[in-house]
Amino acid sequence: MAQIALVTGASSGFGRMIAGELAAAGLTAYASMREISGKNAGTVAEIAGEAREKGVDLRTIELDVQDENSANAAIADIIREHGRLDVLVHNAGHMVWGPLEAFTPDQLAQLYDVNVLGTQRVHRAALPHMREARAGLLVWISSSSVMGGVPPLLGPYFAAKAGMDQLAVSYARELAPFGIETAIVVPGAYTKGTNHFAHAGEPEDKKRADAFTAAWPDGFAGRMQKALAATDPPDSDPSEIGRVVAKIARSPVGRRPFRTVIDPANDGSKVTFPVVDRVREQFLHRIGFAELLHPSPEVSR
Repeated sequence: MAQIALVTGASSGFGRMIAGELAAAGLTAYASMREISGKNAGTVAEIAGEAREKGVDLRTIELDVQDENSANAAIADIIREHGRLDVLVHNAGHMVWGPLEAFTPDQLAQLYDVNVLGTQRVHRAALPHMREARAGLLVWISSSSVMGGVPPLLGPYFAAKAGMDQLAVSYARELAPFGIETAIVVPGAYTKGTNHFAHAGEPEDKKRADAFTAAWPDGFAGRMQKALAATDPPDSDPSEIGRVVAKIARSPVGRRPFRTVIDPANDGSKVTFPVVDRVREQFLHRIGFAELLHPSPEVSR
C-alpha cells in the first residue's frame, strides 16, 4: 500500500522537487500551495502533466500555512480520501535579504508566521490522525545556518529557521511514544537551482536600509552575495534534497536518521550539528528518558 505524503510550500524550489521525488519513489504525494485556482494554476497544470508523463501519483492541494482553516481543510481532504497521512514534510518558508535593523517588527512577525507558526497550524491539523494511528513520519526542512555559518543580511530568515529547527527537536521527543518518527533535513546555501534568493523579501524601512548602504564600504551587499555564491560548488545539485527525503520516507521505521546535513558550501554545520544533537541525547539518558530518542508506540499503551 502506497504511503500518503503531504509537502508544504511545493509550488517551486525544494518543495516541488521533494514532492516529485516522493511520487517517483512510489508514494502518493500531495504538493500543497496557495491559490491553486489563481496565481498557481499554471503550476498545478504543470504538475498534472508531469504526473501523467511519468506515471506517478503526484497531486496538488490547496494549503496556505498562514491560514488555520486552510490547513485543517487540506488535512481533512486527505484523510477523507485515504483514511490516513503517513508522511508530512514541512518545507514552506520565505527568505529575506537586507540589513536586519531595516526590517520592521511586523515583517519579522510575518516571516516567523510563515516559517514557524505555519508548521504549528499544519501539525495541529495532522497530528491527531497520526497519534491515533500510532505511526507517521515528520520531515522538517531546516537550514545549515542554524548551527553553521551566519553571514550578514539574512538575519530574519536565519532566526526563523532556528525557531523551526527547535520545534522539530521538541516535537520529536513528545511524539516518539506515539510511534511518530522525526527526520530533520538540513540543506546548505544553494544559491542556484531554487528561487530562494530571486524571491527574497526586502526591508520595508527603506530609509534605514539606505543609511546602511551609505555607511557600508562600497559594494558591501553585492560583494556579500558574490561571496556566498562562491561557496556553492559548480556541481551542487539542489534536487539532492528531494532524493534524500524520498530515501528517508522509504527507509524502515526506527532506522531513519534523525538529522541529515546536505551542505555543499561546507559552512561547518556538519561538525556542529552532531555535537549539539549528541549533547541533547545525553541529557535524555541522564534524566532517564532515553526511550524518547526513537519512535516507540508501545510506550504509550
